[in-house]
Amino acid sequence: MECCSQNGKKWDRMNWNKGFTASYYIGIVDAKTWRDIDRFKVIDGSIKRTDSNLIESADLECTHRLDTETWIRVWLDASQAGSSEHVPLFTGLATSPKINYEGNLATYDLECYSVLKPANDVLLPRGWYATPNIEGTYYIEELLSTLPAPVRFVGNPPRLKDFIIAEDGESNLSMVYKILKAMNWRIRINGYGEIVVCETATEPTIKFDTLENDSITPEFEIEHDWFECPNVFRAVMDDTSAVARDDSEDSVLSTVNRGREIWQQETNCDLNDNETIADYALRRLQEEQRNVVSISYDRRFIPDVTVSDVVMLNYPRHNISGLYYITEQTIKLGYGAETSEEVLRA
Repeated sequence: MECCSQNGKKWDRMNWNKGFTASYYIGIVDAKTWRDIDRFKVIDGSIKRTDSNLIESADLECTHRLDTETWIRVWLDASQAGSSEHVPLFTGLATSPKINYEGNLATYDLECYSVLKPANDVLLPRGWYATPNIEGTYYIEELLSTLPAPVRFVGNPPRLKDFIIAEDGESNLSMVYKILKAMNWRIRINGYGEIVVCETATEPTIKFDTLENDSITPEFEIEHDWFECPNVFRAVMDDTSAVARDDSEDSVLSTVNRGREIWQQETNCDLNDNETIADYALRRLQEEQRNVVSISYDRRFIPDVTVSDVVMLNYPRHNISGLYYITEQTIKLGYGAETSEEVLRA
């Protein structure tokens, strides 16, 4: 899928699963052209990506003070055995609220927010709604029009099946996510701050294993959270409802293997164009059950692999094999741009 493909030229020039020398700087971004117009050094920092509504943020330390809110872009310059790469890591809105003095040397902490932040700060008019039989991307484009960041749509969007109505306190961004949920689509942000609206990932962006791409340190933290995970899901919509059950003997979460039923109900169901309420109940049960086992690890930095992407992991000695969604990621602006990641079973 286009929005999840990797840049082949980068892979031809550098082997990212090997070590490299890294340096970083910050570019000041013109909100009208979305291009860098100036630059300054960064001392330290990290970039955080999660599956929350805003998706990403950054905490940076530098010797340059920002007097106003400023759009910035963090760049990585990587070099390896004569080859080099110039990679954008993060673009967002920065403020400089704190000054640190060590003798006569002043450093500044930058708090950096997602390119989606302006859409989260605008409230919708009361009574705003999206109507059925319209492609969801039509409304998403309208709701994200407050942003200076480019927005791109990839794929064939489904039409909305039902009305989606704004609640009190609904922001442009929270309504975008309601529409995305009904479409079963997602938002993906690249290092340039470009917002890509596309289908939920099903195919792996990359594979990690000990033979083909040994980029992960051999230390995994695996957490099981089975206790509250449902094996029966009831979806209720107006006067209709549907129940999805996991009664499989092959599932450790099923009613059969656990010897009990754990129910979950949802009454605010937004169906997509090709989905029945029974389909919706099954999809939501599968989504809830994916959250049972989380795996955390550290790995080498690789461009264009981000939250909401799917990765293939194959580490049989650790009983880890299959497809996993990236739900959390932190990139440290240090040696080799070390990346910490958390994934859930896809």
